[in-house]
Amino acid sequence: MQNNKVLSMLGLSMKAGKVKSGAFAATDAIKSAKAWLVLIAKDASQNTKKEFSDMCTFYEVPFEEYSTKEDLGRAIGKEERSVVAVCDEGFAKALTKNLRELD
Repeated sequence: MQNNKVLSMLGLSMKAGKVKSGAFAATDAIKSAKAWLVLIAKDASQNTKKEFSDMCTFYEVPFEEYSTKEDLGRAIGKEERSVVAVCDEGFAKALTKNLRELD
């Protein structure tokens, strides 16, 4: 059930207004240095994965490949999302901790 911990935390982040979802909003958050963590769906296209991993590396934003587009979208109450950016340091740290526990 560890999986749900990450998605629940993502949902809380969204309710707090600290998540930017979708390629355009996430790109904006990364480039404007608002993103503390980026989650990329494991089933996102190779192109999307490369684009965001390269962008995150360039802008020094931590990123993880995690879960599915459907799960990421559902966690934040939206349609499928390939990319979500967490724009709060506290939520990003909590999510990172939960992700580490999965490894």
